[in-house]
Amino acid sequence: MDAEKKFKVCLVSISLAKGGLERSCAMLSQMLEAKGHEVHLVILNDEVDYPYSGKLFNLGKLKAEKDSMVKRLLRFRKFRNYLKKENFDVIIDHRPKNNFERELFYSKFIYRELNKIYVVHSSKKTEYLTENPSAFSKICQKNLLNVGVSEYIENEILKKEGIDNSITIHNAFDPSWIEEKSEFPQILQNKKYILSYGRLDDSIKDFSFLIKAFSQSKVWENDFHLVILGDGKDKEMLQKLAASKECCDQILFFPFTKKPFEIIKNAHCVTLTSKYEGFPMVLVESLSLGAPVVSLDIISGPSEIVQHQKNGLLIAERSLPLFAEALQKICFDEKLYNEMKANAKPSVAQFSMQAISEKWNQTLQHAIR
Repeated sequence: MDAEKKFKVCLVSISLAKGGLERSCAMLSQMLEAKGHEVHLVILNDEVDYPYSGKLFNLGKLKAEKDSMVKRLLRFRKFRNYLKKENFDVIIDHRPKNNFERELFYSKFIYRELNKIYVVHSSKKTEYLTENPSAFSKICQKNLLNVGVSEYIENEILKKEGIDNSITIHNAFDPSWIEEKSEFPQILQNKKYILSYGRLDDSIKDFSFLIKAFSQSKVWENDFHLVILGDGKDKEMLQKLAASKECCDQILFFPFTKKPFEIIKNAHCVTLTSKYEGFPMVLVESLSLGAPVVSLDIISGPSEIVQHQKNGLLIAERSLPLFAEALQKICFDEKLYNEMKANAKPSVAQFSMQAISEKWNQTLQHAIR
């Protein structure tokens, strides 16, 4: 049997902060380095929240307070020179790709004649295939590979756009999170609570739907709280909506934390009400920490993670009465709840860092010649 090759890999991301995409990129750096590859990371904004491995080239630190086109072009030249000087075997690019002209520039200048893999983290086409998917697909067809983080993205988005050099590699969770000791808010001690967390952008995450469903469910009359964890542009609007409800005292907001694991572990359940996702790490993270989930069955992700009434509840349509009923079931059907809680951790074993790092490693072994 041939010895495994070790590669020099460059991961590219907007940042290593705030979101699931950024956490998964940081984790990929750890997984690849653990497999013996030499890892570099390039980030475009100076934001680092998550632990990573390898050498960091932080282009964000070069941004001036008054940025100009000339300064941006100089940064891009530094980026191109870095890639040429380091002579990488492959570039794995996690950036959203929502502007065709910019991606043409990356293809013709930044990445010219370099091996690259694009990772698609969202089921919303215009976020990763630009506003001109048919033209952008021609760029993707020249990539070494294109990786969708869900089977839906691979089969229903990439391959339907003619991007046949595509595979699925799901995002991973870190089993060590279960051991992590992180801060637990005093106010939540001995409270029963339903948790939702993520960036507070209501056009994507639809926390307002969750607040309304929680209000309708009346579970708060039995002393259940709703905890919303995160920051974002819609925080004030969501707080006002919560304040307008009869159950306002039972809805609590907490700021973003790099390590939410203690709050997740102690939740009665975790919810997902997004309008779209790629592969929602909220569900995988929560199940890995033993918390059952209640999720809308949106396209891309939840149905690949949630087994209805086994490790959580999967709600077929965006209906307030149906979601409110699911909250009642997970709060009051003790037998079903205990079964789902017992199944939570084992149900996501295939998404562990060990399993996903092996998949990435084998992919690189076969893709790079």
